[in-house]
Amino acid sequence: MSPPFTIKAQEHGVVRLFMVDLPESQIKAFADPDYDSDADDPPWALKAALGADYLDEDFIEHFTISDLADLGLPGYMTEGLGIAEADIAEDRAQLSALKGHLLIVFSRAFGGFAQSLTPRAPLRWVGTYVEDRPPVTFDPLLSGAATGQVDGPANSAKPSDAAISGRIATIVLLLLGLFVWLLIWIAS
Repeated sequence: MSPPFTIKAQEHGVVRLFMVDLPESQIKAFADPDYDSDADDPPWALKAALGADYLDEDFIEHFTISDLADLGLPGYMTEGLGIAEADIAEDRAQLSALKGHLLIVFSRAFGGFAQSLTPRAPLRWVGTYVEDRPPVTFDPLLSGAATGQVDGPANSAKPSDAAISGRIATIVLLLLGLFVWLLIWIAS
């Protein structure tokens, strides 16, 4: 039996691994939601086995470990999932010895909803790991253009020559139109 897990709403970067103890013929029915159902929330054996209230299928992976070939599960975890080598060093032998179907559940699968998981058969918890992320640093900017303060609103730019020419042309056309109207009025 797997231990219960508490998922926090703000959890991110956590990767949980489970073995799926089912024969190959039952994996697809277990791992994929039943969209043929008329229910608003389609039945999903995997979600029920995890004991999850919410689970986004876009953020889970399930596959046969032998599909990883020469890379192996430890290699996939460090190179594909971004887990630090030091974090799996202690479990490397156990991870390398695993055979069968693996389920990987990422934090984003819980959609930011806090919930408690109580995994049950056919799931067997393997381990929980954290993605290796470089620390955030606030280095000074390299360019001197980015330093200092803005003194206030920028001076408005002078109108361009084209804008002035356009205004003059508009005034001349209005005066010509007025002059033509005046000539027509006098002639009638």
